[in-house]
Amino acid sequence: MSESAQPTLRDDRTETVPASEVEWDVSTDMLIAGGGGTGLVAALAASESDLQVTVLEKTDAVGGNTSLSTGMIPAAGTRYQAEAGIEDDPEDMAADILAKNDCEADESMVSHLCAESASLVHWLVDEWDVSLSLVDDFKYPKHSEYRMHAPPGRNGENLVAELKDRIEATENVELLTNAPVTKLVADDGAAGVAGVVAGERREESIEAERVILATDGFAGNKRMVTEWCAEIEEALYFGADGNTGDGIRWGAELGGDLACMDAYQGHATVAYQTGALSTYAVVMNGGIVVNREGERFGDESAGYSAFAVDVLRQPDNVAYEVFDERIFDRLDGEFDDFDEAVSLGAYHEAESVEALADHLGCDPDVTAATVERYNEAVAADEPDETGRTDGVNTLSPPFYGAEVTGALFHTQGGLVVDEHGRVLREDGSPVEGLYAGGGCAVGISGHGPGGYLSGNGLTTALGLGRLAGLHARRSLDAD
Repeated sequence: MSESAQPTLRDDRTETVPASEVEWDVSTDMLIAGGGGTGLVAALAASESDLQVTVLEKTDAVGGNTSLSTGMIPAAGTRYQAEAGIEDDPEDMAADILAKNDCEADESMVSHLCAESASLVHWLVDEWDVSLSLVDDFKYPKHSEYRMHAPPGRNGENLVAELKDRIEATENVELLTNAPVTKLVADDGAAGVAGVVAGERREESIEAERVILATDGFAGNKRMVTEWCAEIEEALYFGADGNTGDGIRWGAELGGDLACMDAYQGHATVAYQTGALSTYAVVMNGGIVVNREGERFGDESAGYSAFAVDVLRQPDNVAYEVFDERIFDRLDGEFDDFDEAVSLGAYHEAESVEALADHLGCDPDVTAATVERYNEAVAADEPDETGRTDGVNTLSPPFYGAEVTGALFHTQGGLVVDEHGRVLREDGSPVEGLYAGGGCAVGISGHGPGGYLSGNGLTTALGLGRLAGLHARRSLDAD
């Protein structure tokens, strides 16, 4: 679909259909629209009974934004933390999230998801044999403790591959790709949902007692991005192609309330020439970012989402990442994203800052002076010129660097849901039979890009996916 034809919430169009106008072709107990992290986890949670669960993914492969992420799941109070001697609890995790977004997110939802986080990790490992291990060699910005639990290669593709394998081995779950949901079917009598219309070449009407919207956000819909997140509209889009806001529009049309529609997750260090993601672990291990003049323009430890806007404000929307061999060796072989960027030639090496800067295209003398001031602040254990305080190692030759730009990864606003993932109306009542999670539901990052704390996306994607699947299953079992 062309950008000009992409639908928005303000268009005069209908994307739901009354059940009275539908002749059902097939039925299922639970229909999950979307096969990303939310949908796959929801299906696993829902499958722990004899109910029939159907997952429809509109693209040719499952995974969505989860497959493009590091796959790291934040969780507080896990046995892996305890084994590493780390004392952490959901209250501390919630405090970090709320501090990052200036308490603009729903505090009760933040607390709830944090309280469920350890159970989520243990359930994935114990019940579904998903491979996760604690990341205890670095912290993302504003995390007070080591709480990231990562798949092999610290790559979301590996997490998705395992989830998909478990789905395909589960008899009562049907997973179909190239099967886009195109409309919701409204229940005439209960003011809720009765099923969906789906299909790429031939549409079918599928009756379902419960529908979970797992279609992610709207970052792939340029018109919706312009409507809600205009400051990032010209940035490179680095998310999944299928994220066009479908579930958000459908849920809103059925009466679902919306919140924080201006929220999104950006990324500050996408390699400009290759399009490869330069993991922010480069920065959090001591790397810095300068502009074309060789000067730093902000505190990089604010986080890759907030800093993305700062990068995009620089001339030609580019900046330059500068780090050293210590950081290169530490990340080499640990992050699939980093290894891919290396293989694509994203990074350049030089024996001096001046030589590196000359190759990258930023001012050599000013860049060298900037690195020297940074090193002096680190050596003195003092805040540097940007106010950054997390530096523990000076930068020394040989040096590495990359030309980078800011990117839009996914949006964080969407449908308001309760603690079970049920879609709520403005008056707080649930839309009968309808659930949402991940980017389709409002996130826990408040407004804009600055409230995003690393891991917030998977916290709501996998956390709400599991909670929605569990509640939908239990509600059906009780009927």
